[in-house]
This record gives sequence, structure tokens and C-alpha cells, in this order.
Amino acid sequence: MTRIKPLLFILVLLLTGAQAHAQAQRLPTTTLRAGMHQIQAQLAIEPEQRAIGLMHRRDMPQHEGMLFVFESRETQCFWMKNTLLPLSIAFLADDGRIASLADMQPLDETSHCSKEPVRYALEMNLGWFAKRGLKPGMKLQGKPFGN
Repeated sequence: MTRIKPLLFILVLLLTGAQAHAQAQRLPTTTLRAGMHQIQAQLAIEPEQRAIGLMHRRDMPQHEGMLFVFESRETQCFWMKNTLLPLSIAFLADDGRIASLADMQPLDETSHCSKEPVRYALEMNLGWFAKRGLKPGMKLQGKPFGN
């Protein structure tokens, strides 16, 4: 009987991860532009979608990411609980301006917060923004930002 409990626990963890991954795969997408670079961003709009985010994923293509869309402009904070990928996050103003950036390590529960109230946050693979010279004050373009 004691062997069954650990096996059941592992099965529940695997199913939870698979369910989160499957749900993320069904999210709508939008194309964003950062200068000459295109981003295919999955849209996390609903509270449940934002709560799951990129949890349990083992990889993400280089020019893909996740755009978190919030109902109102507020200081937004993110952590990496159950997130296996190292990520960089851009906190974005309504017009697509990068308000602040942060690098986040896998499974780290440290909060990374925007430096000003924002409605959007874009998660990409670690270093994506830095490798392209994108800094606070620069703008991304795309439908969510009205351009």
C-alpha cells in the first residue's frame, strides 16, 4: 500500500503537467514585432490561463513567447513556481513600450514586479530581449498595442 501512494502522486504530477501543457497549446496567438524580429505570442487572457502561464514546459521555440493580458494597469508580479524554463520578461505599457525587464530562473519563487503599472507582460526565453538590444523605453508593435 505504501508503494501505491508515491506512484499515485507521480501520476497526478504528470497528468497536471500534461493538462497545463495541453491547455497552453490551445491558447490563441498574435504576432508581435520588436524591430525586425517577429514574435508568435500565445495570449494568456483569462485568470486561469495567466495562472498556468508557461508552467511545466520543457522547451519553447526561440521566437515564441507568452503575452499576459490583464484587465487593468497595475503593478504586475511574476514568479517561476513550476516553471522549468529560464525566462526573460518584459513588462509593457498600453502602447507596447517596455516599462521594465527581468530575468527569471526556473523554479525560483522570487517575485519579479513591473516598475510601473502595466497591462501586459511578455515572457520569452532567457536573454531574448538582451540579445536583440531591446531595453526599457523601446516599443513593441502588434494588435494588442493598437499598432
